[in-house]
Amino acid sequence: MSNPSYSVLVVDDEPSIGKLLKKELSSPARAVAAAETAHQAREMLRRNTYEVVVLDLRLPDADGLDVLVEIRQHSPDVEVIIITGHGNIDSAVEAMKLGAYDYITKPFNLEELELIVERAYQRACLRFENRQLKHAQNQGQPQQIVGNSAAIKQIRFLIDKVAPTDVPVLITGESGAGKEVAATAIQARSKRADKPYVIKNCATLQKELARSELFGYVKGSFTGAMENREGLMTFANKGTLFLDEIGELPMEVQASLLRTLENKTYRRVGDKDERTTDLRLIFATNRNLAKEVEAGRFHEALYHRINVFNIELPPLRERKEDIPLLVEYFLGRVQAGGTYRVSDRAMACLINYQWPGNIRELRNVIERGVILAENGVITENALPRELSMQTEGENDFLSLEAVEREHIAKVLACFANNRTLAATALGISRKTLYRKIREYAIM
Repeated sequence: MSNPSYSVLVVDDEPSIGKLLKKELSSPARAVAAAETAHQAREMLRRNTYEVVVLDLRLPDADGLDVLVEIRQHSPDVEVIIITGHGNIDSAVEAMKLGAYDYITKPFNLEELELIVERAYQRACLRFENRQLKHAQNQGQPQQIVGNSAAIKQIRFLIDKVAPTDVPVLITGESGAGKEVAATAIQARSKRADKPYVIKNCATLQKELARSELFGYVKGSFTGAMENREGLMTFANKGTLFLDEIGELPMEVQASLLRTLENKTYRRVGDKDERTTDLRLIFATNRNLAKEVEAGRFHEALYHRINVFNIELPPLRERKEDIPLLVEYFLGRVQAGGTYRVSDRAMACLINYQWPGNIRELRNVIERGVILAENGVITENALPRELSMQTEGENDFLSLEAVEREHIAKVLACFANNRTLAATALGISRKTLYRKIREYAIM
């Protein structure tokens, strides 16, 4: 069995509940521990790392609200789910104000609790990664593949498999789909993670200077070559070279790159001697290279050599269930000194939009929305016209799915996230409500 992805601590003075939750919530991806007192919980939190705590409000040696405050102060990346009796709803609401992720009443539904625990874990991951970003020293973009869709899970699987190897990787997908993020995720999980990582967009290479920039040149090799100059191959030696938009590389340079891939050697412009290199190459393109080969615009042998392992990133419109998590991720990156959220109506607009610019466009929309936010809330009025005015054109009405998602979110908010009352008000079973919450990624 593989190591669990995350850990959950159950704090409840009834041993039977601790045993039940350890049995029912434990899985290959989730380790569950139990404590019966606040003192025991404090000791376990000091010794171990937990992403989620399931906390009973009534403990024999402390008030659950006090324990919640302690956890929020000393372990700000941990998400806390409150367990409460029906008579303590007011206390549960107070716990939400103090930073609890959610609450559930006794007797609780295990399926509902597991759903809440999983969503709390996703929130904990984002909270931790956002805190890391504030202390990051590098200037690069944070390399995180955000999402929980089947497509993104498959991308993570492929990255984990190919990263430890040295085979070339070709990442394909539309502009803005996150190809550089995927490339950097491969590098970060590789055996060369602590070695140089060089990124170059081939579209920015001047045709006449592309070869010299990649391989370097010697003094006097061409007009203006006043001294010896190293190229990207040298700078990335022992590490990883990521060539973005490889389809833009001039044909005459592609043959030299093929030689490097096959023989691990290259020659600087104007140099008689070959040099050896030890690097891992990752490529990306938004072009269909097979068609480029047919059209005579891309070297056929190079195409087959770099296409050893292909990772195709889906456009955002094909994984809309990831949009709420992406929105929260981008909000967490905003360095504006405030806390922001997106209104239900605005979220429906975001989910209904087709995103021709993919994740890059979504990031820009969120950054714009923060500037125009009203009291920390991004409403549909803060969105670009093509998103907010979706009811103007014949084909711009909100989809039934978007309307249903918005309505469910509003009903849940009206009943303070009580799923039982919300399901009754909606006229559906709790099981159906849980399924729709999962389907629409309602936080």
